[in-house]
Amino acid sequence: MLVMIGVVLDRSTPESFAAFEKAAAKVSGCMECHVVTGEFDYFMLIRTRDSESFNRLHAEQLLYLPGVRQVRSFMVLRNVLSTTELPLAL
Repeated sequence: MLVMIGVVLDRSTPESFAAFEKAAAKVSGCMECHVVTGEFDYFMLIRTRDSESFNRLHAEQLLYLPGVRQVRSFMVLRNVLSTTELPLAL
């Protein structure tokens, strides 16, 4: 199961970003973590065995990441495109 996680921190300080990033790098199944603009501070891409595994991960790790005010989960229903190629937009 592939899950995209939107994370909002409670403060936007260099210290809170650094603490979150250090902890996020240790989250089980985390494949990517990106600082983003807009409604969220970060998007994480996490792979788990199934929804039960994700529920455990959410309860045991994601909710305890430092400085987190909000976590929103988006479970991928179907993969339309996934590539490691770098097709640069013009």
